[in-house]
Amino acid sequence: MSTVTKKPPIKQTVGAQYVCFNTMDANSDWTNIFEEEVEKTEVVKSVKITENSESSNMWASGKVYDSDTLNSGTEIETEVLAFPDDTLAKMRGDVIDEGGLVLAGGNGVRPYFAYGKVVKLKNDKFRYEWYPKCKLTENSDEVSTKEEKASEQTDTIKISAMAFNDHGDIVAKVGETNFPTGLTEDKFFAKPIMTATDLTTAIGATTPPETKPAEDTEPTTPVDGGTE
Repeated sequence: MSTVTKKPPIKQTVGAQYVCFNTMDANSDWTNIFEEEVEKTEVVKSVKITENSESSNMWASGKVYDSDTLNSGTEIETEVLAFPDDTLAKMRGDVIDEGGLVLAGGNGVRPYFAYGKVVKLKNDKFRYEWYPKCKLTENSDEVSTKEEKASEQTDTIKISAMAFNDHGDIVAKVGETNFPTGLTEDKFFAKPIMTATDLTTAIGATTPPETKPAEDTEPTTPVDGGTE
């Protein structure tokens, strides 16, 4: 038996957050297909993740024979300086009119979406996380008067993350241990990650080089070396 001393990097700050809406079926149920657009915002003050679980003991012969723990979901609470109004309306299931009118507070169907976040660690290390199956549960909208000194007016968004596969997994993430070579933030959050194949595909993704428009050139007159 040997003793291994580990020194994990400390957390320094929260990075960007990502949202990608799910393409639900005709019954408004979650699918493993997502919209093409992934929205990135760098407005996060804090993110709190709370895992909800219940444990039950199984008794036999007057003592605890075994115990079972059931994870009932994860709550995500994020404090932001601002949040896109149209994104929040879509999360709430509000009716958005083409003319810009938003009808809110009714019984609209709240869609599923994937939520991603970045945790920046010391020594240039990172933790990337995707919660593929989420729904908005609560949001605050509080504003106060302007005073002599500037003050931050933040909003709170509460999200419920649920299991997205048969194994009951809720989050797909990579951390400082065995961080995949070649993986970048842009690649990991290009679309929601749910499987090892998704991660392999993301690592192999490359950004096509920029193509410059062809430069205009003056037409040249061919030199006629012959004689009439």
